[in-house]
Amino acid sequence: MTRFDFSRETLTNWPNVLTYLRMASIPLIILVLMPPPTGSAHNTAFFLFAVASLTDYLDGILARRHNQVTSVGKLLDPLADKLLTSAVLIMLIPLGKVPAWLVFLIIGREISITGLRSIAASQGLILNASRMGKNKMISQTIGLLFLLLYVPGIQDVLDGTGLFFLWISLILGYWSAMDYFSGFYREATRHWRS
Repeated sequence: MTRFDFSRETLTNWPNVLTYLRMASIPLIILVLMPPPTGSAHNTAFFLFAVASLTDYLDGILARRHNQVTSVGKLLDPLADKLLTSAVLIMLIPLGKVPAWLVFLIIGREISITGLRSIAASQGLILNASRMGKNKMISQTIGLLFLLLYVPGIQDVLDGTGLFFLWISLILGYWSAMDYFSGFYREATRHWRS
């Protein structure tokens, strides 16, 4: 990172501000979902999570469109995503919405890939997000939105649909993890030979 990466202009550009807002929404969502939550608390968490997820989509568009991609943004954006989804997943465990072992598998995958990317970066290798990894994130977000939404009378359908999308995200997540590890192996082998 250069001195420019920490300039006021870079740290306060719109894509980074949206990322900061996404991170700021995490304690609010946790607070709203503290057991025992009401139906309106679930819907408030749904709204906050939906808006926070939308900022993830918007910050990438703004950064690319206005040439404001920064090292700080590259670091904070995926971190904000992982913190947000992990917080929601963990808060859904005591509410009986998701089993703890499923949350562990999802978060464990995220920690493993973050570690792999850190190792790769320390060696000068960049592991870009794959299409499958992005699809994993989309299905995970959809699943969490269904699990957060409270509509009396169809709650079982919403929860079942949410779990279905989480299963899809789990499968895509581990499939993409194999791609990341094999890509790292290929790049590292090529790097060490040269």
